[in-house]
Amino acid sequence: MTETLTGIITPLLVGVMLIVIGIINMRGNISTIHSYHRARVSEENIKPFGKMVGFGNILVGVGVVIFGITMLLTEKLQNEKLVFIGMAIMLVFMIVGLAISFKAMKKYNGGIF
Repeated sequence: MTETLTGIITPLLVGVMLIVIGIINMRGNISTIHSYHRARVSEENIKPFGKMVGFGNILVGVGVVIFGITMLLTEKLQNEKLVFIGMAIMLVFMIVGLAISFKAMKKYNGGIF
């Protein structure tokens, strides 16, 4: 039972943490972003960069939270199909969120590396 509870709580906590980091970034605080990217963003582009990367983080976080919720529902309803639905939703949110973040890095840094 403990392993199941950990498997449900972990994605929920990780997702909420990513959402909080995304909100921090969207407010113009990019201190949670790798120093390489912070150093390459000009002063006037910090806010738009933070907004795009933050929005990407929020999308990834929401996807992970949805996955955690489907894990909880799977446990309660004993319906294994919900896990696959949650995984599919999480995957879509992650791809879109990462694409937005990478687009911001390319636009404001000239690349992701």
